[in-house]
Amino acid sequence: MPDQPDLTRDELKRFGLTLLQPRQGYRFSLDPLLLCDFANASQETSIVDLGTGSGVLALVLARMAVDARVTAFEQDSDAVALARENVRLNGLDGRVMVLHEDVLRVRQHLPVSSCDLVVSNPPYRKQGRGRLNPHPGRQAARHETTAGLADFLAAAKYLVKPVTGRICLVYHADRFVELMVEAVAQKLAAVRLRMVHGLPDAPAKVFLVELSKGRKNADLQIMPPLIVRSDPDRYTDEVRRILVGN
Repeated sequence: MPDQPDLTRDELKRFGLTLLQPRQGYRFSLDPLLLCDFANASQETSIVDLGTGSGVLALVLARMAVDARVTAFEQDSDAVALARENVRLNGLDGRVMVLHEDVLRVRQHLPVSSCDLVVSNPPYRKQGRGRLNPHPGRQAARHETTAGLADFLAAAKYLVKPVTGRICLVYHADRFVELMVEAVAQKLAAVRLRMVHGLPDAPAKVFLVELSKGRKNADLQIMPPLIVRSDPDRYTDEVRRILVGN
């Protein structure tokens, strides 16, 4: 893919990654990087990213878990082409596979209970809720299109290994109760929870959660809140570490 004026080339130096992103379309936010840090992948050998966009989650996790094979699902054809180019650009062709497929069809591609870690940064907004972005890529990334929250959780449950496998998600705080109720309905146990606040005195915007399949009477660990900025112009030390390392 030659240099194009409608793309930007961005660096994630902590992970040695170069990422092409649409200049005007959906661009990844801080959320997937917070999710990667929360998931803390290292020894996993099989990882799945549900709804990869330009591939940032899949690529960072491939760097964190050096023996892992990562399968990334994405239903938007433009995002798939970009994610595949980002895989090639970073020399991860042999370890990261991007499938042009809806999360509703994971069963057609991978065996049940075959993955150590399933991650997702699902669209936060329900169909018909909120202002729709006129750019198709941004709309698909922020609003549920073919698959809703229940579908993402069902796909993750199908894929993850029981007991030892982990499901890690970042999701909007407005839908916290909905996610927890749906997790219970699908017999997924919440294991860890962390709320994310933009500023120390601001309400939580998103939350990070780890779910497990096949665990009974699991204790929920409620972690200290993650504060993104100490003031409007400065990241906290923890977020700077997540972005650039120690």
